[in-house]
Amino acid sequence: MQTIRQLKPLRKALAALCAEGGKLALVPTMGALHAGHMALVAEARKRAKHVVVSIFVNPRQFGANEDLGAYPRRAAKDSAMLSEAGAALLWMPDAEVMYPAGYATSISVAGVSEGLDGAARPGHFEGVATVVAKLFNQVRPDVALFGEKDFQQLAVVRRMVADLDFGIEIVGVPTERDEDGLALSSRNVYLTEEERQQARALPRALGMAASAIEGGGDVGEALARAEAALVEGGFQSVDYVTLCDAATLQPLESLDRPARLLAAARIGAARLIDNVPVMPRDLSTDPVNHSSKP
Repeated sequence: MQTIRQLKPLRKALAALCAEGGKLALVPTMGALHAGHMALVAEARKRAKHVVVSIFVNPRQFGANEDLGAYPRRAAKDSAMLSEAGAALLWMPDAEVMYPAGYATSISVAGVSEGLDGAARPGHFEGVATVVAKLFNQVRPDVALFGEKDFQQLAVVRRMVADLDFGIEIVGVPTERDEDGLALSSRNVYLTEEERQQARALPRALGMAASAIEGGGDVGEALARAEAALVEGGFQSVDYVTLCDAATLQPLESLDRPARLLAAARIGAARLIDNVPVMPRDLSTDPVNHSSKP
């Protein structure tokens, strides 16, 4: 596996891969890799001959009081994992390469970026859209893969790709979970042992709420019970627990179409997010994404 940090050698290496023929896949990450990221790489290898993984902790998607400085970085371990997983190339630029002196451009995606994490983290999705657009232009993949755990991010990327005619296939990969249901996340390393046990309340609350809503229960009551369960389970605060249209992320008061139940809550030094699909009784599959409930 090649590890590249500058644009000129990146373009040379990509040209060599393209000369071999076959599709090129991109898996964008911020590093601190875990089994969820490896699932993306594994799926990418099924869909393309060459897999490029990027590691870049993007400062433009962190707020003033967020964890940019503390975000876990472990380049050597990540590189070893990717090499073993069969990635062809690791693109690992510094901030000065991504945002050189005088950089002045940003991308904003309306609609799906509003509400949820867009409301809780102002400017976050503008930073996401901007860096992903740059990665797409740098790597020029045929297909790019993103985890469904960051479901709003996936929706933002899909909207941007459609609107700007990137011509890239965007694949959402189901959330990888620990045996107790907690979604794998780089930020789980912030949790103490006690907080890690308490964090199990998040997938449990979502699972119970989704089952209640799919069974015909009142949406508002199910959401309120889920939020109460999180606080009772040890979370200090809840940013949101919301049922949304699976495609547009518009909030729903009743289950009349494929939906997604999304939540974000804070425990200790970590802010955890998660989501599960919620389907009307007359539909058995989610046309937007497929993933199992915790």
